[in-house]
Amino acid sequence: MLNRRLLRIKVMQALYAYQQAVAADLLLAQDRIAAAFEPDLTADVAPDRRLLEGQRKLGEAQLRDWHRTGELPESGSDDKEVAAAVKGAIEYYERLVNKEGAFYGGQLLHGAESIHDQYLHLLNMPQALLQIITEDNEREARRFTGPRFDPQGTARLFENAAFAKLKENEQLLQTTIKRKLQWTDSEELEALRDAWQKEMKPDEAVQAYLAGKNTGLAETDYETDMELVRHLYKDFVFKGEALPRWLESNDLNWEENRPIVRNLVLKTLKMLPYAADEKQELMNLSANWQDDRDFAETLYKQTLADDAKSEKLIAESTQNWDVERVALLDKIILKMALCEMQLFRGIPVKVTINEYIEISKLYSTPKSKQFVNGILDKLAQDLAASGEIRKSGRGLLDNQ
Repeated sequence: MLNRRLLRIKVMQALYAYQQAVAADLLLAQDRIAAAFEPDLTADVAPDRRLLEGQRKLGEAQLRDWHRTGELPESGSDDKEVAAAVKGAIEYYERLVNKEGAFYGGQLLHGAESIHDQYLHLLNMPQALLQIITEDNEREARRFTGPRFDPQGTARLFENAAFAKLKENEQLLQTTIKRKLQWTDSEELEALRDAWQKEMKPDEAVQAYLAGKNTGLAETDYETDMELVRHLYKDFVFKGEALPRWLESNDLNWEENRPIVRNLVLKTLKMLPYAADEKQELMNLSANWQDDRDFAETLYKQTLADDAKSEKLIAESTQNWDVERVALLDKIILKMALCEMQLFRGIPVKVTINEYIEISKLYSTPKSKQFVNGILDKLAQDLAASGEIRKSGRGLLDNQ
């Protein structure tokens, strides 16, 4: 199931993408100033190129100063054209930034919720596999020289009761239709066909299953069928070659999401014993997705809202070190941790610090672990002493 660490990582990724986009937005704002002072080659009077170049440089410098300090020079610019260009560029930049914040916040939640869609989509794999085998058998039957293999060799798969159990599940059926989670992509189906022909079909366990016969004991035969399903997922969907390669190419976050999706799929199969009926509920994304969703959304928005405040705290704690030289990812990690420590009263400070140290080890530089640990430890003590951090709740002591 989805855990809070993965949610923190997705918030971090959203904030990183946001910061990259905002940096590009500033360049676009600068381009607007440059465009405002391009010489008009169609004018009746030759443009004063030196004047225009000076206005452009002044406007760009004022935009940079405003971006760094949040304020324009008290007198603004004596040149009304420069002042108007800077004002227009700032307004344009701020509109872009607001859009970026909303966009990447939405992408964050979509990215987390897409894990659940991926899991349900993969539960439809057995039916897609039967479709491919049917097409292969029909194509072989039409061969002028006769089929190269006996279609009856795969007959037992079409009688697999575990396949049928998944197909008949009402929640899976309804959600698949509602969210369009069928296997319809031609490249994905081709990857599944490749996996079947080159990996699954030659596999000893699969061949033994196809060659075997039912015992006549329904529950015993069902367990044999389910064991094959588990084998197909474990060894050819989450391992193997063709399907993992497709999944990774189709989802940039697949390696990160794979353990969660695998856990959801395999736990769901355990929830479908012989006695389970078509109304059996499937696994949820998390124990309480609404709470987890609120946590991620609030952490993202508040980290953005507290950006200037957190930047100042970090700068004050990095003695003899220019805060501008701190790696962007490290700053995002520190700002998220500061936000979490102050905002979420039910999460112990030590838990927060340990979580972000682990994230820094996974995603940032080799030295980030010590840097993040040192800064957060100092800031946690300072904020607790000033009353900015207050922890309360069952099992928690204030400021611990």
